[in-house]
Order: sequence, then C-alpha cells, then structure tokens
Amino acid sequence: MDADFARIKQRAKEGEIDVEHTFLDDSEYLAEAVDEPGVVPDGAEFARVMLRIELDAVQEQVLKSTAKRGILNCSRQWGKSTVAAAKAVHRAYTRAGSLVLVASPTERQSSELLRKAAEMMGTLRLAARGDGSNRRSLLFPNGSRIVGLPGKEATTRGYSRASLLLVDEAARVDDSLYNALQPTLAVGDGDCWMMSTPWGRRGFFYEAWAYAPADWLRVSVSATECTRISERFLEEQRRSLGEKWFAQEYLCEFVDAGGGIFGRDLVEGALDEGVLELVVGWDWGKV
Repeated sequence: MDADFARIKQRAKEGEIDVEHTFLDDSEYLAEAVDEPGVVPDGAEFARVMLRIELDAVQEQVLKSTAKRGILNCSRQWGKSTVAAAKAVHRAYTRAGSLVLVASPTERQSSELLRKAAEMMGTLRLAARGDGSNRRSLLFPNGSRIVGLPGKEATTRGYSRASLLLVDEAARVDDSLYNALQPTLAVGDGDCWMMSTPWGRRGFFYEAWAYAPADWLRVSVSATECTRISERFLEEQRRSLGEKWFAQEYLCEFVDAGGGIFGRDLVEGALDEGVLELVVGWDWGKV
C-alpha cells in the first residue's frame, strides 16, 4: 500500500489523475491506510497535495510538526485560522474515530473555522455533514469528528478523549474555558495547540508564551515577515493605529494593557526571589 500511495501522489502532482476522487471517496481504503505505518502524509504534505493549499515556510513548519503542545503568536491576516483548520482536517482524516475540539472566544468564530474545514472536506470530495449531536460539527466517514465549541465554560463540559484541542484567537478566550477543556486531553493523551494575535500581558496565552516548558513549540510570525501583506498596507496601519496598537496587531508584541500604575516588566523586575516565591499562572509542565 505504501507504493500505491506514493504512486498516486506522484501522478497527482503531474496532473494525470484527480487524487481526491481516486481514494478519498473510499472509506474502506482510508481505514486501511490509517492503520498502515508510513502511509499517511504529514500535515504539510497533506495540505499541499490533498487540500491544494500553498504554504509558506512557517506554515509548513507548523503543519509538519508532531509537537504535543504548540503556540502560534501570529500577526493579523497571517492565515492562522486556515492553518488550524488544515491541522484539524488532517487529524480527523488520518486518525479514525478521533475527536477534534475547536475553542474560540465566541461560537461565531468557532463556526468560521469549521466553515474553512468544511471547504477543505469539499476539496477531499467528502460531504460536510454534522454529527447529529452538536450544532457546530463535522463528521468524517471514518467516524472522526470536528466540533466547534461556544465561548462559554459552562456549556463546553462533557467531552472526553479529545485527540486534538485547537484554541483559536486564544488571547481573547477566557481562562475558565481553557481550564475546563484541559481534562478532555487526559485519557487520550491529546494534543493542544493555541494560536492568536497578542492581547496584552494577561491570560493563559501570554502565560504560555512567556513561561511554558521547552517542549512546547513556539512560533512567532510578524506581518513584516508575511509576503502576502504589502509594506504600503502596513504603513497605513501604523499611521492609523499608532505604534502601540500596531506593535500588538502586526508585530506580535505583548503590550501592557495600561490599566495599572506600573508595567508588568517593572513589577516583575522588582521582585526579590530570596524573599518571596511568587507563583504566577499555571504549572505548564503539567498541561
């Protein structure tokens, strides 16, 4: 089967066949392929060859990564939601029976990411339909599901054995929602990836970026590194937004919210570790 898969991909790249129709409509072939080591393409190859997405170098790095924990600190309009949707579809497609949870600040934003995932299913010639239980969901022929969650902690409990948790616009997601979703990864040893533009030095997204262990994959991409965003547009935004807001929205900088008398850097720099042990935020080694 390895040779068949490689031959199909090569012929697809040369334009001889429609790779999606050749085997993605056949759920039995899919189930067999998933169980065969070495057959399933990594996330980047999957996005390029099967989803027909053009990737830049950083997007390829993120999709190819096998890290259990990842954090994307990205400029506006870099394509983080598209990358997250591709990661969700790759997981659901290549691991039969997997559950992918998508958390966002609001249900509307979760729905937008699921809409992108549904379009990718269309590219795979798979019908986009719900799972019958969740209003915002996609069911795959192999039993995998992608479920979009509302932005409230009280209505997101009850899920278990999640294979992948994606937190989109994570800087604006309530800490209570993030904390409530962490146990869903426990039994299935699931992965957690968060992606966002910064929004002040607060909340779990900032804490993860600043204090998470070395085994977390950290990726930062500013607008000046994204060839899809013109210099002219960025200069317009700099003049319109001002330096502080521009730095946050387009340069991936965690800017103080400005509500206190002293900035966070000044406060943390004044702490005497020999006098008091200060515990801030989460124990990221246990997340």
